[in-house]
Amino acid sequence: MANIKSAKKRILVINKKTEVNKSRKSEIRTYIKKFEAALTEGNYEKAKELLKVCEKKLYQAAAKNTIHKNAASRKISRLALKLNKVA
Repeated sequence: MANIKSAKKRILVINKKTEVNKSRKSEIRTYIKKFEAALTEGNYEKAKELLKVCEKKLYQAAAKNTIHKNAASRKISRLALKLNKVA
């Protein structure tokens, strides 16, 4: 455990940021699962809408440094490929 006041504060800040990042990643995973479920059901229009939402959430997470921007781009690209295969 830290003894210095600034180090104690950093621990609190890091814990808050960790919770926010976990929440963002969880939300992204949820939308990706919904997208893939829509694809397996054959609901192309719903999948198309969910792809837009996934793309937005991934870019926001990359902008906030929750995930790397290249990782976000890679995931978006792979999701778009899945959608295009079904189309």
